[in-house]
Amino acid sequence: MAQRWMWIAWPAFLVAGLIEMLVFAFVDPRDLHWLGGGAIELSPMAIYTLAFFLFWAATMLSSMLTTLLARSPFEVNRCPLTADQRPPACPRPQQHRSAS
Repeated sequence: MAQRWMWIAWPAFLVAGLIEMLVFAFVDPRDLHWLGGGAIELSPMAIYTLAFFLFWAATMLSSMLTTLLARSPFEVNRCPLTADQRPPACPRPQQHRSAS
């Protein structure tokens, strides 16, 4: 499970840093305004920080969705309980029989 979190968090971190550099190469944080037209009363460093975490959250969400959709049917349908603890709704895995 920890490995999957790293598959999500680390690439998202790198992409968020890249997006941060690209956005603020063209946008001065002191020129930003709220949707209502009022100036944002934060320091440029605070805007950089908040933007980075927003970019990181968005890219983590994308990576989490990709990881979720990449799961095999076996992983999705696997019952986490041992054979003696399984309720009727969690059937045993079917044994493959060779046609002889």
